[in-house]
Amino acid sequence: MRQPPGSSIPVLMNLSRRAFIMLGASVPICLKSQGSAARRTTADEALKDLMDGNERFLKGETIAPRRSPADFSSMAVHQAPKAVIIGCADSRVPPEILFDQGVGDLFVIRIAGNIVNPGETGVAGSIAYAVLMLGAPLVMVLGHSNCGAVEAALNGKRDSLPPSIRELVAMVQTGSEKDLRQAIIANVKAGMAKAKDIDASFNHLIQKDQLKITGCVYDLASGRVSPVS
Repeated sequence: MRQPPGSSIPVLMNLSRRAFIMLGASVPICLKSQGSAARRTTADEALKDLMDGNERFLKGETIAPRRSPADFSSMAVHQAPKAVIIGCADSRVPPEILFDQGVGDLFVIRIAGNIVNPGETGVAGSIAYAVLMLGAPLVMVLGHSNCGAVEAALNGKRDSLPPSIRELVAMVQTGSEKDLRQAIIANVKAGMAKAKDIDASFNHLIQKDQLKITGCVYDLASGRVSPVS
């Protein structure tokens, strides 16, 4: 394919498949930065939206936004999530429901024990993609009460577990805590610290108030999400 004289359009036929995919993924960010950066949700606004949604959930006043077939169709071409949730795979902890959010609002990564490990490509790469390519301003590590992975890490009986589960439990960080509730909080804090090291640019974004990394714990019995300080 010959490029017209003076044209600045790249010759896509010469791009590698990987480069073409990355170019395509970055286009929405370029468009947002040129046309709608002023309307982009900030980290504080995103966090408030999530906590307000949890209050609605607690009161039984959910509005279940953007969940119709038409809403899914309108999001088919582009996504711009306002928050990344790194939550436990536990079947009782569905982020979109407990925060009363709709399609496209949350970029959800679920793994038993809500473990954040910069060396684990799947989780680390997913977080980086949501922040750097999709522009999500908020990353939340979401633990929950009675977490089985944390409890397994506390009871010191990892050797009796199947090897694959044993390796996962070994990544749970309970600090020096002996109480399950406090160990769950410690594991969330460890995840927050590790999330900052996912990509070298994260600290720069945090310093410019373009990214916030926070942690919360969801109480299974009450439905309340509480911040971890």
